[in-house]
Amino acid sequence: MELRHLRYFVAVAEELSFTRAAERLHIGQPPLSHQIQQLEAEVGAQLLERSKRWVRLTEAGKLFLDDARRVLALSEQAMRTARRAERGEAGELRVGFTFSTPLTPLFATVINRYRQRYPGVQLTLQEMSTVGQIEALAARELDLGLVRPPELTLPESVALTILRRDPLVMVLPVAHPLARKRSIAVQDLKGEPLVMYPESAGTGIHPQINRLCREAGFKPTIAMEAGEASTIIGLVAAGCGVSVLPSSFDIIRMREVCYRPMADATATTALYLAKRKDAISPLVAAFVAVATEAASA
Repeated sequence: MELRHLRYFVAVAEELSFTRAAERLHIGQPPLSHQIQQLEAEVGAQLLERSKRWVRLTEAGKLFLDDARRVLALSEQAMRTARRAERGEAGELRVGFTFSTPLTPLFATVINRYRQRYPGVQLTLQEMSTVGQIEALAARELDLGLVRPPELTLPESVALTILRRDPLVMVLPVAHPLARKRSIAVQDLKGEPLVMYPESAGTGIHPQINRLCREAGFKPTIAMEAGEASTIIGLVAAGCGVSVLPSSFDIIRMREVCYRPMADATATTALYLAKRKDAISPLVAAFVAVATEAASA
């Protein structure tokens, strides 16, 4: 049974005339009559009673008409949904983001703008570390990621597009001697107890701090580790050490803490949009377009 057979039957049932139904369908009356006969043979029931002067629905035909209309409506809905998906207007998009990303104004701009333009898309947001996002992208468990510099060799399947650059800042107790300086050099971290993310957290900032210190000729002194930035800042406020974080975290204000910019030109981080190189989904393309547009504004 084909959808056209259902359309032919519905037209005859609604017109109760093969002549008018044939005109409506823009086909000849004999082919239409033949198609209806084929449909009845396939269904195994007489759907229409015919005479030279009238056409009537049988009881089987009345019931079949209701179902035929539903099937045709569902087929139209399926085609509309497919067309919307082809335009990036329907479906599910899975986007990861790092712990610091929501603190950047760009994040709110991108998400709000995307939701406004594509309200039919189910946007699933997942907070994950940079390394976790890269792995999830490669495993096709995420469609896109908002990541910090991964400081690792990317899988061949993943590509990064830079959205914005952010300086690193030093997080200090307000009474710390370095707080009197207008900017802090990486060299000033030598011997200072650091409060950092654990290496197992998979953040980009942990290996970056290690690299910056190594390039400055010393090994960082790690006093404590914490998995949340707010916890790290709270530990700095409690005098447990100092820390280095992306500048977006300076929105978290505590009376006992101050933030100072890093003087070194290389003491910066960035926000990247990560995706698989073979991603051809219109959903992905639409989000990429919104993100790059917002980033360039």
